[in-house]
Amino acid sequence: MANLSRRQFLYQAAILAGNSLLSRRARAGSFPSTKPNIILCMSDDQGWGDVGYNDHPELRSPNLDDMALQGIRFERFYSGAPVCSPTRGSCLTGRHPYRYGIFYANSGHVKQAEITLAEALKTLGYRTGHFGKWHLGTLTHKIKDSNRGAPGNTEHYAPPWDHGFDVCFSTEAKIPTYWHADTYESYGTYYWTGPEEKVPETDILGDDSTLIMDRALPFIRDAARDHLPFLAVIWFHAPHLPVASAAPYTDGYTKHKDYYGCITAMDEQMGRLRNDLQQLGIEDNTMIWFCSDNGPEGNDQAPGLTKGLRGRKRSLYEGGIRVPGLLVWPAKIKTNRVVRMPCSTNDYFPTVMDILGYKIPETDIRPYDGESLWPLLNRNMDERPRPIGFQSRDQLALIDNRYKLYSPDRGQTYELYDLIKDPAEKNDLIEQEPLVAKKMQARLQDWLQSCRESLQGKDY
Repeated sequence: MANLSRRQFLYQAAILAGNSLLSRRARAGSFPSTKPNIILCMSDDQGWGDVGYNDHPELRSPNLDDMALQGIRFERFYSGAPVCSPTRGSCLTGRHPYRYGIFYANSGHVKQAEITLAEALKTLGYRTGHFGKWHLGTLTHKIKDSNRGAPGNTEHYAPPWDHGFDVCFSTEAKIPTYWHADTYESYGTYYWTGPEEKVPETDILGDDSTLIMDRALPFIRDAARDHLPFLAVIWFHAPHLPVASAAPYTDGYTKHKDYYGCITAMDEQMGRLRNDLQQLGIEDNTMIWFCSDNGPEGNDQAPGLTKGLRGRKRSLYEGGIRVPGLLVWPAKIKTNRVVRMPCSTNDYFPTVMDILGYKIPETDIRPYDGESLWPLLNRNMDERPRPIGFQSRDQLALIDNRYKLYSPDRGQTYELYDLIKDPAEKNDLIEQEPLVAKKMQARLQDWLQSCRESLQGKDY
């Protein structure tokens, strides 16, 4: 069958606004009576071991720890890529970013023909907001800004307000995690709220995670006041370099005070977010997802931990892509759970759409790399139906429920690991398990071919 166009997809999603499937689910007790609010939170370069609940020896993250105790803690949650821009694209589209040309950080942009989660949810009456790091295209072509914004440079202009977001407080790329007086203009990466609407210097001072939440919470309060469901994408800059912090967040830390302090400050904002939802009376029917965009940097200024996983940021070994992953949704998740099935940022889009009653067809629409986790939330899923594919520059990987196939050289050589027995990837099984390796290589090549066809524009 012919692929659905972007217009057709959004039209079909709009039908859901009055779809009786939602009311049937509500009557059956498997779905809240109103559309759930959705919050996607993400840290930047936070390692698998950079949380208290994963036994960090020093770091304070009480609010993330509390989420792990009250909701779902994903033991094998994967960022879409080992660097930031591609992962962010996967969050919003459910598709691997090689399908639309975001190959690495500061590379490509989210194309207008892509369907973002914000665009799809707007057809269902959702109010949408983006707060923090964007990194999916430039935000201005009038002045010099950040890594790629420049006068007359429209090649990669793709701001969030052109991709479904009603309210924005967004930067193109990284910024300091703490602002001192006069550093905003000198650093040269600005916050934007709309076309050529640069946030003034007088509004940028202090902890950056707090500034982001200062803008996100009024958006949430306004939506709650107007009785509208909302999507809030809150993408913190912490703990990406340049890390900086101050008291009280640095209090009690004897080393790496800026790094630990900016994570503790971000953690405090997660607690502030949840407290506000409670005060507004909308906590039960709001799902909050939290993850990191990739593994830790790992140097003297950003000494993130992988808790023994091999590799770091930029690597497709586990330390580069296995990240903290959490979900709280009191209306649906009544008790805490640990999920050991591999899950991914690719899964956000199909999960949310499935929860709202839209089942993405496998044969009549563009390829999606994510899986709906709605059956998992209903305790009807404990294995992933399809493996997760990765590519990043010369590296390739394929991860299924047990095994991981890895190539450092675009498929010239391969390694195979049993992630259940060997999460640290110390024992290469490529010689011992030739049948497993051969099957996974074939699946990986099929997936790579699908990505190449998408990149050629066949999905549009």
